[in-house]
Amino acid sequence: MARERNLPRRLATGAGWLWRRGRGRLRLPRGRFWLRLRLPSPIPESPTPGFFGRPAELCYLDVLRALDAARTDPRVAGVLVRFHGPPGAMARSSGLRRALMRVREAGKPAVAFSERYSSLDLLAASGASHVLLPESGSVFLTGLRLDGLYLRDLLDRLGVRVDVVRAGDFKAAGEMLTRSGPSQENREQLAAIADDLFAELEGGLAEGRGLPGEEVARLVDRALFPAAAAVDAGLIDGVRYPDEIESLLLELAPGVGRPDHIPVVDAPAYLSLRARDAGIPWSGAQRIAVVIAEGGIRSGGGFRGIASEPFRALLEGLRRDEGLAGVLVRIDSPGGDAVTSDLLWRGLRRIGEERPVVASLGDVAASGGYFMASGAATIVAEAGTLTGSIGVIGGKLDASGLLERLGVHSEPTERGARAGLLSPERGFSNEERNALRDEMEILHGLFVDRVATGRGLSAEAVRPLAGGRVWSGSRAVEHALADRLGGPLQALSILRERLGLGAEAPLSLELHPGMPRLAGLARLLRPSRGVLV
Repeated sequence: MARERNLPRRLATGAGWLWRRGRGRLRLPRGRFWLRLRLPSPIPESPTPGFFGRPAELCYLDVLRALDAARTDPRVAGVLVRFHGPPGAMARSSGLRRALMRVREAGKPAVAFSERYSSLDLLAASGASHVLLPESGSVFLTGLRLDGLYLRDLLDRLGVRVDVVRAGDFKAAGEMLTRSGPSQENREQLAAIADDLFAELEGGLAEGRGLPGEEVARLVDRALFPAAAAVDAGLIDGVRYPDEIESLLLELAPGVGRPDHIPVVDAPAYLSLRARDAGIPWSGAQRIAVVIAEGGIRSGGGFRGIASEPFRALLEGLRRDEGLAGVLVRIDSPGGDAVTSDLLWRGLRRIGEERPVVASLGDVAASGGYFMASGAATIVAEAGTLTGSIGVIGGKLDASGLLERLGVHSEPTERGARAGLLSPERGFSNEERNALRDEMEILHGLFVDRVATGRGLSAEAVRPLAGGRVWSGSRAVEHALADRLGGPLQALSILRERLGLGAEAPLSLELHPGMPRLAGLARLLRPSRGVLV
């Protein structure tokens, strides 16, 4: 029965696979070639289509998969990467550096070129065997800075006050609006995060560039390097203009091309043939759903951020798909609505009752983003992923001072002692604040219980970690909030292990959610997938 229900999907997937394979074959040279990746800044988590002649952009997972495939493909002589800025925050930059290092360790040249480098794109590029700049280029190795803006004094001048209630001493999301500077708890966690992220930057550059860690720290303090000075410091390998790179490619891969023609294949064409579909759809390759959960978590519908209605329907549809072998959920979210986070946690847990679910954390998986992630059986984080923030915060804007200053007077008519609880015309009363704090504590306890259940820990073990504090990914692993360090490819390896598959076994990856469709037509044609409310 399941095979019959999946037949239309299998036929459509097979037709698409044949079309991409034929298109890829037409664009691939017969002999060896260089693989070229033009990386946007930042690299998106979800693929973006091309419109009006604009080329489509590869998503982060596809970039990693193309590099991983090129590493072992005898036809690929080397990799040429064009940077246009940082690939993302620390997590994505570190993951890309690791992917380039693996190409390099496989004995293949990896050439990185940019007009200028900042700290994060230099970190990523340092995985390459050759890092280049034009003569007019420069390296801005300025280190790391965690900015915090505090608007309390400005709001006081405007006569506006923000009334915030929180559960968790380190839950600092409201401090921007309620304080003139960070609290002692927030100052402590920011210092710890900065230390961990700087250690990741220093260690990555030291490994990639073959420099001692203390030398990297000294170079960071110098900050600005014109191209020639960057070569002398060992931060880059050489100064070349784009038209001079061809001669370097001929030197690095003798016999691949000639002075008037270097065979180069762009990553989208290569991916369509070699990496995206690891096996013929009808050959029995295990189907893996890759769910991209990116942005703020919110209640309602639409395609902005992680919205409750479409994501619940998506997770329920995956749970009911009998032909699905496993799920990889890629989370890059600072959090949001607590109830939606809980519903998505439950959606992942229900899928996990029938098949393995692994979460891969991006640059940030905090608050509701981590709440959701804890519904997966295994969590993989990068060392620089901002993780945790197990706490709850809420509040409202009190504009009474501003209204008075503007000469605006209000005369409400209320029924019920707390009818004005959410009104911006006044702050919370002590009774209302206490009631909200009670509600926050209940939600906080639920958050702790959900993390404890998902992580296989006791609530007592989670509570010391649940003060709203944000941890780096490396600290999250130390505290058992995550299982391993790595990126989406490492998460896929874990899924292979859970399914009893070898490293070379083909996987058929299906990216979700798909591109937005016309909403009205979609509602008419799309089944409910069992989601009733």
